[in-house]
Amino acid sequence: MVSRTPQAAALPSSLHDDITAAGYYPALVADVVAAAVAGEDVVAHLVHQETTLDQESVRRHITVLALTPGRLVIAHADDHAPDPTSSIHATSVATASTECVPLSAVRGVMLTHVVAEPDSYRPGSLGRELTLTLGWGTVSRVDLVPATCGDPQCEADHGFEGTVTGDDISLRVSADAEGEHVLARAHDFAAALSAAIGRPGQ
Repeated sequence: MVSRTPQAAALPSSLHDDITAAGYYPALVADVVAAAVAGEDVVAHLVHQETTLDQESVRRHITVLALTPGRLVIAHADDHAPDPTSSIHATSVATASTECVPLSAVRGVMLTHVVAEPDSYRPGSLGRELTLTLGWGTVSRVDLVPATCGDPQCEADHGFEGTVTGDDISLRVSADAEGEHVLARAHDFAAALSAAIGRPGQ
């Protein structure tokens, strides 16, 4: 049982319990989320823990989405090897970041339902896997590359071309991997956020 710090005590017990159940530095994650929520009521939340493998190590990540009456709070934490050039000497390092997005800036909520054996789909079940994609407009990234005319021999300057990409986040939730209660929480969170951004004045 992870004790609740004064900061984390402001979070709903259900959110704190989900952070604890995820098992990824729960005291740190709860404090970071609580600091970003800043005392507002949490209307709905989703906690998503993921483990990824690369050639050298196993890395864990956690993303916490918290919906307040006026904001979408996004917290993400992961661990990585310490920077050998850093003055901080540690065997491991975790980085936790938060972003608070006004609901008026949330552009959309996209749900992708994956349904196995659709011929035998049971009405109301919505499948056992969901990908939740959220888009918002706080920051846009511009990717520029030199423009070309298609002639490999051409040496003229054709300027630049590029794309502008807005911020978004995509979370995949599977009942078989995370449990049916996590999938249900994802559906509930998506419904609450969709309703919130659709209200007049948001």
